[in-house]
Order: sequence, then C-alpha cells, then structure tokens
Amino acid sequence: MRNKILSTIFLGLMLAGTSCKKLDTKPTQSIDEASALNTSADVQVALVGAYSDLIDADLYGGLAFVAPDLLGDFNEISWSGTFQGLTQINNKNIPVDNIFVRDTWLAAYRTINGVNNVLSAMSVVTANQAARIEGEASFIRGSVYFDLVRLYAKAYNDGTPGSNPGVPLVLTPTRGITDADQVPRSTVADVYAQVIADLTNAEAKLPASNTFYATKGAAAAMLARVYLQKGDYANAAQAANRVIASGLYSLKTNYADAFPAVVGSPAYIPNTTEDIFAMQVNATQGSNSFNTYYSSNGRGDISINDSHLDLYEANDERRDLFYDDGGSIYSGKNENTYGNVRVIRLAEMYLIRAEANFRLLPAAPIGGVTPLADINRIRERANLLPLALVTLPIILKERKLELAFEGFTLHDAKRLQQNVGTIAWNSPKLVYPIPDREVRVNANLEQNPGY
Repeated sequence: MRNKILSTIFLGLMLAGTSCKKLDTKPTQSIDEASALNTSADVQVALVGAYSDLIDADLYGGLAFVAPDLLGDFNEISWSGTFQGLTQINNKNIPVDNIFVRDTWLAAYRTINGVNNVLSAMSVVTANQAARIEGEASFIRGSVYFDLVRLYAKAYNDGTPGSNPGVPLVLTPTRGITDADQVPRSTVADVYAQVIADLTNAEAKLPASNTFYATKGAAAAMLARVYLQKGDYANAAQAANRVIASGLYSLKTNYADAFPAVVGSPAYIPNTTEDIFAMQVNATQGSNSFNTYYSSNGRGDISINDSHLDLYEANDERRDLFYDDGGSIYSGKNENTYGNVRVIRLAEMYLIRAEANFRLLPAAPIGGVTPLADINRIRERANLLPLALVTLPIILKERKLELAFEGFTLHDAKRLQQNVGTIAWNSPKLVYPIPDREVRVNANLEQNPGY
C-alpha cells in the first residue's frame, strides 16, 4: 500500500491536505475532501498550499534547476558533495531508484494535484477573484509540466515529439485509487501543447501586478522559455517582447544588484525590479537549493572551475560576482540563506528576444529592436563595451555567461545539440529515468531507454 500511496497519480490526493493550510481557521488538512473546497476562501487556501508545494526543495525550491546543471555540465563546475544521488546525477550514471529523481517527480505531481483541486472548484470562487485564481493555478501547472517533460523525456528536438513518450498528463484531481488512475505517458508533443495552453490561459487571466505571486508577465516569460526550447522562435520573441514592452520590470544598474544578499545575519530580501517570478523563502517557509549547493554559506558542494571563469572578458562585472573561499571558487548569486529562488529574470527575456530575432532574419525584428541592441544592453550592464555586430555564437555566449548557474545548462545543451563532453546531447544518460517505484505500481508507465 505504501508504494501505491507514493505513486505518481495518487500521491496528490493522499497529500492534498498539505495544499490546504494557513490562512484559514479550519484545519482543512483533516476534513473530508467533499467539504474542503466549498467556498471561495477555501479555494484560495488551497492555492496558497499549491505554492507551498511548489517551493519544495526538490522542485522550485531550487533542485529542479540545480540538479540539471550538474547533469548538463562538463568541466565548468566541480561537485564535492556527499549525497550519493547527486553524485550519480553529476556522473551521468543515474539508477532508477535515485532519490532526488524520485523526490522531484513526487513533488511535481503533488503540486499538480493541488492545482487540479483548485481548478476543479472554480464554480465556488467569487467572480472578482476567479480569473486571478484560475490564472495562478494554470501558471503553476503549466510550469511544472514543462520542467517535468524536459527532465523525464527526450528533448522536443530529439526524434519525433508526436510519438516520443513524455510524462503522464493528469488534468483533474485524483479522487481515489483505481485502475483508471494508472495513467500512461502522454507524448512529448501533447505535454508541450498542454503547457502552452495552461500558460496562455494564465497570461490572459492573470493581473499585471500580483505581489510576489504569478503575474501576466510571469506567464508570458515562461511561454517565451517554452517556445525557445521548442524552437518556435517567432512565438518566443513575441512572448519575450510582451514582457519587456510592459515596462513593469527593469534591469538593475549593476549586475550584482540583481542578486542581493544581507551581510551578516541572513534576512528576507524582497524581489528586485528584475525578478519576473521568484519563489519566496524565509525563516519559516521554503528553502533555496541554489544557496545550499552553490554557496559556501550553504553546503558549498558546487565550486566553479577556471574553464568557466576563463570565458569572461576583462572588466566583465559578471565575473566579479564569483569569490574565493578556502581555495575554492563559488558563485555569488545566492549568498543569502533566505534569498528568494529566482525562477525568471528580465535579462533572460532580452536574450530570448535577441536569439529568436536573429534566427528569424532577414525578417524585421519583433519588438522593433535588433538583436545587436538587445545584446549590447546586456553587455553594457556588465560593464562591457558595445559590439558593432553580433553573431549567433556571440548571442549564445552572452546567454551562457549572463544566466550561468541558474539552471539552464542541461536544457540549453539539448536544444542547441551540444554534446556534454563525450556524451551526445541526445544520450539517454542525459534524461532522468522514470522513478522505479512509479513503474512498479503503474504497469502503464513506460521506462526511458537505457534504464
């Protein structure tokens, strides 16, 4: 029975109570599901619970981005940690019972089931809250499915996405444990289609401003990321341009200011003007796996090699953010224990628009800004001289340096068809296995090649 409770599709229902906590006087986690979401306030509580699930350390608390950095790296970082599961990922030799692979899967489907519960109860939500709540839930589900399909399935550009198995698509709450819940894997193309549908719905219904929760800009920015991964450059440029043109976000004048940290005792720091979407971390809620592994203030298990540092030009302020501690070099992007997990920054939108517009040449640039102008904006913020011309390799190098160690290593290698050392970009070694316990309890789950 334990394996069934932890299996992919059912676990959300078993743990749905954790999505109904805080902000309510009723102990929602202990009451019958049939009465748990009877009011608009109940649904709002469940939505807050879904954010709480999303910030799990194994998901958007950072490990969904840190572990792919390890898997996609070749000789630019060094792993010295003692966690066997992450050592296996770093070595590109992942067994089907890897605990980090398992826990990211479980956290993702727990979060998905939480927002499915929210979306199933929209009929009780007050009219003035309905669009926002549906938009936030759709944003969470679309974002999580995007990262699931990128981690546990072949890349969109690897073979035929219309037939390659992706991940199980579950769009309604799991109400019980039956044969009908043995959901097979949908195709990669179908998962991407659902991701785009969810994020498009989110962008249409979310407000432009929503404190630190998902916004219209966050949905458009995630869409830009999805379209870029898919190779749909026109839509990628258009989505990125919508974020930039909104005027709601701005690059910090100094690169280091995009990654603020408190000197001395750790403290909560609000989002910066550059943060489009970030997970909020404080002393009582959440964790930042970037800080845990990339900072000497955490475990300091990931240090930076000279092979990466040598990529920077002289005077590049992005290089100045690295620091030496005991002879090892660390990234200074996540020095605050309670620093928010930055999921999307505005700089990424400039880089997406530049790359997509360059690939669409000789068409007029979407947004009316040339790729050269976008790249120079990024370079000038880093204290570098503007370029007179730009090429695709220059754009990709600026992307690599600007977004270094923020979770892009593996996914960029795949979409750009760049091998990881001697491992081919489309090798099964660079795809997570479907967790063994899920395959054992769901006969309809097909394991990935090589496992």
